[in-house]
Amino acid sequence: MTLARDLMTPDVTCVKEDQTLVEAARMLRDLDVGALPICGNDDRLKGMLTDRDIVVKCLADGGDPATVTAGSLGEGKPVTIGADDDIREALETMQQHQVRRLPVIDGHDLVGIISQADIALSLSATETAETVAEISED
Repeated sequence: MTLARDLMTPDVTCVKEDQTLVEAARMLRDLDVGALPICGNDDRLKGMLTDRDIVVKCLADGGDPATVTAGSLGEGKPVTIGADDDIREALETMQQHQVRRLPVIDGHDLVGIISQADIALSLSATETAETVAEISED
């Protein structure tokens, strides 16, 4: 059995909930990633922020990324997976919630991120195609 912790990217950098979207965009660029977890001042996971969120939820609505905070775009309880959960459960969670990345939690601590690509590398070509199709459904 392969666990989420076996495939995840560890040592994840968080954008703090009170950081601006300009700061978040620079972090995305510097880290060469498309998403960052949003962490509170208590270091607890508050949500996920994507480059698309910045464009669609701020810029397209005429918002000012220099004043809008990352935390203001974190919506609801984040979808996560436990570090010791089987990757099949991670896959099912991605499909159910139609997300491409899952924060990996150990207790209350964020320990990594597992992506659709991480899981796809461990699956057969058929399973990968089915996964991508189910996650990408409208």
